[in-house]
Amino acid sequence: MLTRDFFALDALELSRRLLGCTLRHVTPEGVTAGRIVETEAYCGETDAAAHSYKRRAPDGRTSVMYGPGGFAYVYLIYGIHSCMNVVCAGEGNPQAVLIRALEPLEGIELMRARRKREKITELCSGPGKLCAAMGIDRSCYGLDLLGDTLSITPGEPVAEEQIGVSARIGIAYAGEAADYPWRFFLRGNPNVSK
Repeated sequence: MLTRDFFALDALELSRRLLGCTLRHVTPEGVTAGRIVETEAYCGETDAAAHSYKRRAPDGRTSVMYGPGGFAYVYLIYGIHSCMNVVCAGEGNPQAVLIRALEPLEGIELMRARRKREKITELCSGPGKLCAAMGIDRSCYGLDLLGDTLSITPGEPVAEEQIGVSARIGIAYAGEAADYPWRFFLRGNPNVSK
């Protein structure tokens, strides 16, 4: 069982530690779960790619990021797709880890129905895809990831040599921060985003 202290790690450390853990969502439609196989670190007010860069968002959307770790920060990208982040690093230090891809484990038929796809590797191989497959939307904003509805639990440990590292994806606007090697993934896993 994970504890609040697990989520007090900074985003770079937590991004690695989340690999292999299980993300689970309980909804009225059913339960879905997947093994985390890809993450990205967003390191707060000094990271030009982070939503919390330099300041708290005036519309309040980043408020949860300024609280304790272990809560869900869910936002809409391109006005269409939900993306889920794990708040970390502790109060007043607005860091988060984007969950980029999952390996489906439970509720696969429900994921297929939600995504209108049959192939397993097309269900959760990207941040918007996994949120659609798992039924994660902005109503999940602020949920405690140690709770019963949306949760993260330990998985099989991942050896350092299994972890691939690259620049983050889709953040060209962030200047030099776009090149930081802050994306982590399980090498050879077919569910990692393309």
